[in-house]
Formats: sequence, structure tokens, C-alpha cells
Amino acid sequence: MSRIANAFNNKKAFIAFLTAGDPDFESSLKNFKAVIEAGADLIEVGIPFSDPIAEGPVIQEADIRALSSGMTTDKVFQLVKELRKDYTIPIVFMTYANPVYHYGADKFFKNAAEAGADGIIIPDCPYEERSEFDETAAKYGIDFISMIAPTSEDRIKTIASQAKGFIYVVSSLGVTGVRSEITTDLDSIMKLIKEATDTPAAIGFGISTPEQAANMSKKADGVIVGSAMERIVAKYGKDAPKELSEYVKSMVDAI
Repeated sequence: MSRIANAFNNKKAFIAFLTAGDPDFESSLKNFKAVIEAGADLIEVGIPFSDPIAEGPVIQEADIRALSSGMTTDKVFQLVKELRKDYTIPIVFMTYANPVYHYGADKFFKNAAEAGADGIIIPDCPYEERSEFDETAAKYGIDFISMIAPTSEDRIKTIASQAKGFIYVVSSLGVTGVRSEITTDLDSIMKLIKEATDTPAAIGFGISTPEQAANMSKKADGVIVGSAMERIVAKYGKDAPKELSEYVKSMVDAI
């Protein structure tokens, strides 16, 4: 069983997103360790980018802090290598097409695999253009994670049937960020996904409270949280590990 599959093995998965290098390399490493030890089942490592078009202000600001501290793609790989010294948790990169293309896809996925990554999410790469990266990722054993949005409609089953690792179900239209209410008909989306594949599906975008996490975990195989965690990093800075740990424990308990 792959590491990603292990995250969903007989349980609901809590997937935690943090931007690598926010607010700096060492603090970020401590934050990831705190999140892992608090019980996260899978971590998404955000590669900081100047134009993260799927992100709201909270993660945009996290990217700016990380880039301002000197974070680079190579340093992100180094951070994952550091985590791999102590942890076997599945690790998935969250980035955009431009950084991978600019770095060189073959070199990127080779280095990602050597660092210990299991998958990658590229929100601005449409399903129809996934071969641009998917074949190279597969060559190095990296799962190219599919995203399904409320606007996917007739494409949901097609996307789901080809999915690897897990499916990222976008809960709401718009960019990432905390939402007080999620009104998308996720039950219908999940029904179509389950008719097409056994690949686990996790819901993200807008989930921030234990109550929301509990509700979403009834619909899906996992829950993804990012902006709420980055708010903690922004508020507490280098003192964030303790606060992140308590938050993750509350979310894990909820699902």
C-alpha cells in the first residue's frame, strides 16, 4: 500500500497544508513537525510562488513571507528531506505550473522523489492538459493529484476515473480561504466520484472549524485545511508550533 493510501486506510484523513518557509526555514520545519506529531494523516507542502492564483489573501501573504525569507524550490526539497529523517507520513507538494515548468519538469520530479514526496497538486493545470506533467511525475513515482470543482459537472466521472493518490474536491467556487458556510451540493459530487472510482476523495477550500470538519468528513474520505492553519502561523510567528498542535488535535478529534 502506498503512503498516500495509508492516510485513508480505515479512517477519515486529516490533511494539513502549510507553506514551506513561512515565516522562515527553521520555523517552518518546526511547524510541520508539530502538525505531524499532532496527528495529521497527510501533509501538503506549499511551494511559495509569487502568483498563486488559486489562493486567497491568507496563503498569498504566507507565500510572500516565505519568499521574503529566501525560500526557494530547492530549499523546499531540503525541508522535505529533513522531515523524511523522522517521519513516514505521506507528503504532497502544492504548487503551480509555472514553477515546475521553469525548474524543468524532469529535474523537478526527480528531485521531488529523491526528497521523499509522494504526490503533487497543480491547481492551474486543467485535466485536459495534465499529460504535460503527469507522465513525468509517474516516471518518478509521484502521484499527480486530480482536482474536482463544483464547475466540473460532466467531467467529474472522467476526472475521477483517472485519479491517482487521492482526489482533491474543491468545496466552493473562488479561491482558498476560511468560509463561514459551504453551500455546494457536495453530496451529489461525491456520489458521482464514488460511482467512477475507489480512489479516496478529500474536501478542501474553506474548512476551518471542528464542526465544519466533522460535517465534511461525513461526506468524504478526508478533510483538507490550509488557510486556517496559515492564520495561526501569521498570528503567532515563531511561537506557532504549540498553537498549530492544539488546532490539529481538535480537527483530528472532530473527524
